[in-house]
Amino acid sequence: MSFFCTVCGKPQEQCDCPGPTHRLGILLSGRGSNFMAIADNVASGKIPDAEIAVVVSNRSDAPGLEEAKRRGLDARLIPSKGLEREAYDHQVVAVLKEKQVDLVCLAGFMRLLSPYFVSQFPNRVLNIHPSLLPAFPGLEAQRQALEHGVKFTGCTVHFVDENLDAGPIILQAAVPILDDDTAETLSARILDQEHRIYSEAVALVLSGNWKLAGRRVLRTT
Repeated sequence: MSFFCTVCGKPQEQCDCPGPTHRLGILLSGRGSNFMAIADNVASGKIPDAEIAVVVSNRSDAPGLEEAKRRGLDARLIPSKGLEREAYDHQVVAVLKEKQVDLVCLAGFMRLLSPYFVSQFPNRVLNIHPSLLPAFPGLEAQRQALEHGVKFTGCTVHFVDENLDAGPIILQAAVPILDDDTAETLSARILDQEHRIYSEAVALVLSGNWKLAGRRVLRTT
């Protein structure tokens, strides 16, 4: 399979463009809509000086994996069934290092990363969650927000640490909850914001114009 340059569009073996500085690894388990938004913004230059080096899925039926293949990206299936968490993560980390990935983006990857994985990419793994963390971590965050009666929810891009949805927050976007919202209608509006802020967070982290102050991610320019 040929892989294509995101700058000139030629197969890599025919491309003379200087390579991008930053190499992204995407992990997904499902349709991968956030992956597609990131890929579009890499291709358009909104995420500058970057390329997607590899897309990994733990599920053979993940539509996002087929989309990665359609886009000419290196798409890898690494099945997780029957494997303990750290044993599986060793396989994924090996692929990411083989591809010289320097930033990992979780895009609907339905597995909790092991301490081993996090230790291999400190402050270099991002996730997006459909709530304003620290409120409503875990599964069905939209339903949790509706059941609690809050008037605003949203989405959060954060660094991944060893705990669930608990790493330092990079960016957030608020979404109002309407009186007639269902989990489905609320999810759709949150997803629009996810597609916007995930790419903004990736670009910010890659720029290096940030620092950690305790748990706070602060811009430096």
